[in-house]
Amino acid sequence: MNNNLKTLAIVGALSSATTLGAYKLFIEKSSSDAVFSDTPSAFTRMVSNSGAAAGSLTEFTFAAEKATPAVVHIKTKMTRQVNRQMVDPFEDFFGFGDLGGGRRRQPEAQEASGSGVIISADGYIVTNNHVVQDADEVTVILGDKRELKAKVVSTDPSTDLAVIQVKATNLPFLTFGDSDALRVGEWVLAVGNPFNLESTVTAGIVSAKGRQNIIDRDKEDVNPLESFIQTDAAVNPGNSGGALVNLKGELIGINTAIYSRTGQFAGYSFAVPVSIVKKVSADLIKYGNVQRGYLGVSIQDVSGKVAEEKGLKVNEGVYVGGFANSSSAQAAGLKVNDVIVKVDGVETKSSSKLMELVGRKRPGETVVVTVNRDGATKDFNVVLKNKDGNTNIVKGESAGAVIASEYLGAKIANLSEAEKAKLKLSGGVKLTDVNPEGRLGYQGVESGLIISKIDDKAVKDAKEAADLLQNRKGRVKIEGVDMDGTRYYYVIVL
Repeated sequence: MNNNLKTLAIVGALSSATTLGAYKLFIEKSSSDAVFSDTPSAFTRMVSNSGAAAGSLTEFTFAAEKATPAVVHIKTKMTRQVNRQMVDPFEDFFGFGDLGGGRRRQPEAQEASGSGVIISADGYIVTNNHVVQDADEVTVILGDKRELKAKVVSTDPSTDLAVIQVKATNLPFLTFGDSDALRVGEWVLAVGNPFNLESTVTAGIVSAKGRQNIIDRDKEDVNPLESFIQTDAAVNPGNSGGALVNLKGELIGINTAIYSRTGQFAGYSFAVPVSIVKKVSADLIKYGNVQRGYLGVSIQDVSGKVAEEKGLKVNEGVYVGGFANSSSAQAAGLKVNDVIVKVDGVETKSSSKLMELVGRKRPGETVVVTVNRDGATKDFNVVLKNKDGNTNIVKGESAGAVIASEYLGAKIANLSEAEKAKLKLSGGVKLTDVNPEGRLGYQGVESGLIISKIDDKAVKDAKEAADLLQNRKGRVKIEGVDMDGTRYYYVIVL
């Protein structure tokens, strides 16, 4: 990642945080056309069916009045471990300096806030992953001032998107627009809750499309899929997860990042285009994770210099430099030195656009890849594969499967199918966050251990484990294994 851009692009800065102290969902029609069964939603409305505002297309009031009721205020609570200097009152008296002190990790309660966009009448809401990540409690404040508890359905760090849900009906929601048709220079509105100021609307124009290198690529297990809409509409901390809408009041992006040296708005903001939002939110709701199709190619943008070095006959497109194992593109007939110029008839002048177009598809779907080979264009039908080199749909664990156990003083989560297979377990739960001051933490237990039995009863998942431990008193026997397969057991006595 460009070091300067990495310094300036504050992906998480739009979500404001304050330390408090120690303390049958939908039926699939295509990869991006998913509809909720009988519930009105963004998936069931046709793009651009609402008509523009009466009068001039520079009239902002129509879009603002349509979008504002469907944008919610999100507040989260979380507990994080922080290092605290422990002071020994006898240090100075005996002249030992800081030898008697030390650092201990202590739990500290925090609150944060952001925004979200309602996409269905029965309470599905799209927001940013960094708004709800690690949250113990999520509260949604609707436009009519109702406050509702929300559950996290699932998250996708690669696009910094998440879906949460509240129990409600007949909610206002936004219609998905067409971010492909969005033009540089077009007016847009950003709607959100900056600095806890609810229902704030700002206006600007689209400054650029297909921006990359915004999400931190150094984060573990994050492979960013980026093709951001850049605007000059003012957004600030608290706008994360809010709506970017066109003048028809249609959702065309989710506000995610700002370009700043200070963490405050400095002229540019970035939004995930709705073409990605639509696909990711549909997958998170239906599968619990995002189903991504891959071409299996090593790529780079074509420039005049690259064209000259490689002897290419075209100066725009995406250069194919190599193939991964079990590459679907190679199997379809693509070769090194091909230049990908279109996918399904849509021009791919940059690798970000190529990744966006392919990212809308699932494993097993076919895309038409147009390449320039030695000056001539050729079409190839490519059947996309997943990252494992096959076309299987892989269901993920819901983010809601993470449960906080007050008795253990830890968070517990369901095991993935891969973890079960590796350890030859049919069930069990994994400790994802252990409070050093809790019952397990006091005995030196750390995150990562797996509980397979409680009082000699095999546990199937996090909910069952939490139910077994709820309101428990007295002696409890915990059995399990670590990720290396070493067995252990602890006896907890209240």
